[in-house]
Amino acid sequence: MASVFERFLFAATALDVRVAGCAKAVDITARQQVRLSRLLYSLAHGNSLYAPYLRDFLDGSTHLQTLPVFQRSDLMQDFDKWVTDPEIRLVDLQEFTNDPGRIGEPYNGKYTVWKSSGTAGQPGFFVQDPSAMAVYDALEAYRCLPSVPLQRYLDPLFLNERIAFVGATSGHFASMVSVRRLADINPWMAQVIRSFSILQPTVALVKQLNDCLPSILATYPTVASMLAEQTAMGTLHIAPSEVWCGGETLSAAARTRIEHVWHCRVTNNYGASEFPTMASECSLGHMHLNSDWVILEPVDEHFKPVPPGHVSATTLLTNLANTVQPVLRYDIGDQLTFMDRPCACGSPLPVIYVTGRNDASLRMRAEHGESVVLLPMALTTVLEEQGHLFEFQLRRVDGQTLELAIPQSGVQGDAAIERACTALQQFLQMQGLSQTRIVRRTGTALQRGSSGKAPRVLAE
Repeated sequence: MASVFERFLFAATALDVRVAGCAKAVDITARQQVRLSRLLYSLAHGNSLYAPYLRDFLDGSTHLQTLPVFQRSDLMQDFDKWVTDPEIRLVDLQEFTNDPGRIGEPYNGKYTVWKSSGTAGQPGFFVQDPSAMAVYDALEAYRCLPSVPLQRYLDPLFLNERIAFVGATSGHFASMVSVRRLADINPWMAQVIRSFSILQPTVALVKQLNDCLPSILATYPTVASMLAEQTAMGTLHIAPSEVWCGGETLSAAARTRIEHVWHCRVTNNYGASEFPTMASECSLGHMHLNSDWVILEPVDEHFKPVPPGHVSATTLLTNLANTVQPVLRYDIGDQLTFMDRPCACGSPLPVIYVTGRNDASLRMRAEHGESVVLLPMALTTVLEEQGHLFEFQLRRVDGQTLELAIPQSGVQGDAAIERACTALQQFLQMQGLSQTRIVRRTGTALQRGSSGKAPRVLAE
């Protein structure tokens, strides 16, 4: 079944995105407020979850900041009230996303669906209609600047490229759904893009990439860093001209190292399952928020606004594009800072500095003394997908010992940690770490940062 894509809807949205990119900051704000008013009006009349909070909207006394903060756990409990199409049911979505053979297929023939990791303690399921997908596609196409502009001008369809996506390939995650959908919408892309799983042993991944020799690498920052080190060691023989990063925090040191090893340009973007194309880098390397389509509120630990120039404790997201599963003042847990001055690049979009997912890579010691790096995205995927565990902390104790802590206790906690450790041990054996010991801890209060978000993979 063909992926969700309406050509004329995309063209109209793309035109709006391009026009807005040349507008003034005040015009961006005006666009944002018009879209917000339309969204709140529709929810006040037709959504059983949000309508009680919007009773006074028509008389002008309800503004976004007067609404409560919504957490994923609460919204997932009321999922069937959350969505605006009564034909969308959580139990059906769970069944749909349990089938890896349906990654990228339309749900109910008209919706794009993906699920998220359980960084908030619970996995999320997100449904996008054609209008929302047109917005995401247009922002990706016209706001994400190419790292090698001349190459994209000469080859806009990537016909002379070999693109390698390295990530979690077996689940309905936004990145993998996007790869499948891209290849379906643009048949020629199926010939130039390949996907590689981060769950396989590093030796196997290196061999596959050596066979592919990608000219463009798309992956998470921790994976790019690990692969750059493999190149520096002489085992990986790729030389990508572009590296596209996302999904984790890209530090300045990691960017410098990756660019030094491969002599390439690294580009980074900021997104989440709730809105995949929130911000992208300009030519000066500053991250610009697509504030005409998404609202981010930096707040403190009491959900009070944080002024520009100050780091937030967490961030509230409002998606102005998705009307089938509306997202209002949704706590995404990321810390960010709004810059208090416009960017020298001339963009009317605000500049933000983001501290998002920042789990650590774990360096372990195999039986014969060789070093094996465990990627945080691989570890969390194993524990979620195979261990069915979403609230945990995995810590490196030493080169041959890991500690897995969970908040559950009693019989339920014992069963949960047994299941998770079985999945983790199988993964470790695949990585050549069969001697690694796992210390189990149940009924443990997880360490949390100032945002309240618990890092899930810790290096000692």
